[in-house]
Amino acid sequence: MSVILFYSSVSGSTTMKKNQERIMSVLTSKDIPFKAVDIAQNSEDKDLMRKRAGNSKALPPQICNGDVYCGDYDAFENAIEMEKLEEFLKL
Repeated sequence: MSVILFYSSVSGSTTMKKNQERIMSVLTSKDIPFKAVDIAQNSEDKDLMRKRAGNSKALPPQICNGDVYCGDYDAFENAIEMEKLEEFLKL
């Protein structure tokens, strides 16, 4: 399995953009390979993200490891703070 980051390249929210960039930056700096899936390019990817998150209104960024949902940005930041990022990412 591999880490999947669902994000949106089209967003009016600067907070969302910063959160997405932060996740990508952390994963890259820790040499954790990930696949970035842009939900703005394909509505099926958005539906898949929401299905995995178990929330029909979930917004990006959302993180999964393969088919297993890991969490959203707040859960990601909490995992970093608690020094449990690998556990959070199910690595």
